[in-house]
Amino acid sequence: MNILITGGGGQLGRDCASRLTSGHRVTACTSSELDITNAAQVQTRFSQLEPEVVINCAAYTAVDQCEQDRERCFAVNSTGPKILGKLCRQVGSRLIHISTDYVFDGKKVVPEPYLEDDPTNPLSIYGKSKLVGEQAIAESLEDYLIVRTAWLYGMGSGNFLKTILRLTLAEPGRTLRIVNDQFGSLTWTTRLAEQVKALLGSDLTGIVHATAEGFSSWYEGAVFFLQAMGVEARLVPCASEEYPTPAHRPANSILKNARLMQADLNTMVPWQQDVQSFAKQNREALLQEALAKKEQA
Repeated sequence: MNILITGGGGQLGRDCASRLTSGHRVTACTSSELDITNAAQVQTRFSQLEPEVVINCAAYTAVDQCEQDRERCFAVNSTGPKILGKLCRQVGSRLIHISTDYVFDGKKVVPEPYLEDDPTNPLSIYGKSKLVGEQAIAESLEDYLIVRTAWLYGMGSGNFLKTILRLTLAEPGRTLRIVNDQFGSLTWTTRLAEQVKALLGSDLTGIVHATAEGFSSWYEGAVFFLQAMGVEARLVPCASEEYPTPAHRPANSILKNARLMQADLNTMVPWQQDVQSFAKQNREALLQEALAKKEQA
């Protein structure tokens, strides 16, 4: 299968490229190599590659920065997917688009999860831009799959777990306050890439949720990760009000992989299992990266 991955420089894009190379012809383009907001550039790349499947991992994910940089946020998260959708329809390509839990307001009572057909109500600019992107794809073509996920971590770029490790190693005696009233499922990009791989041969269309099974708070996830890394830390739970941010974050980001389960395609596992595997496989690399950033600071 001939596959084009956009946003190939991010942590999910890299893992998708790595996992899909075997058995497929994969071209992974970074955002600098392919700007999905540039219709002419996308058209040229489509003509060159003639992809059967396009996996859109490109996104503007700096949630707080989106509140100020609205034009760029909507360009990447809304206009870009619309361009991809129209071109996929023209050439007959299937589009797999990565979306987010931020399309929901997070007001469901924990632990009640969000299902694919639950009403959306984004509270942040980032969430609104991603929802408009979803709608643009649905209006552009029929052969599409929108994969909503949440709380991603991996080796490809910065993420919550890496940040907690870096801060802990930077000042070993420092007490870190971690939000304990926002809940979701820490999801390993390697596992999500495997899920995307499993979806390549399916005829599912529309929206699916794909996150790790189970859930935690940010605090609980941080404690578990550092224990898996064998790193001592002084972490204390705090409320969201004690850690104000420009963008409103959902208190409940728990997604249920209902459609994947119904189709017997769910390959996701409990979040604890993946965090342990992530720490075990990458411990030395994670420590070296965190210590290197400490020296640069």
